[in-house]
Amino acid sequence: MAKKSAIEKNKRRAKLAARYASKRAELKAIANNEELSGEERFTARLKLAELPRNSAKIRIRNRCEVSGRPRAFYRKLKMSRIALRELGNKGLIPGLVKSSW
Repeated sequence: MAKKSAIEKNKRRAKLAARYASKRAELKAIANNEELSGEERFTARLKLAELPRNSAKIRIRNRCEVSGRPRAFYRKLKMSRIALRELGNKGLIPGLVKSSW
């Protein structure tokens, strides 16, 4: 099980990213628009830099919803390989069969 503080920090980052997503997208569109003047694009970059760092989507870490583990994460199932194996062995994941040969 991961540290509770790490899991909570990641949740805060996700909330912050959701709150600033539209503003961040607007400023990025202005900053990357080649048709605008360099000064306008630069001011958009400065405003983007003033936003909280944790409001960037890239700062959110994919974590297992069962154990909170940050590595070996399957996006489709939203869980780590270890949690997947444990639940699969208990028969709690429909369609998952342990391989043997």
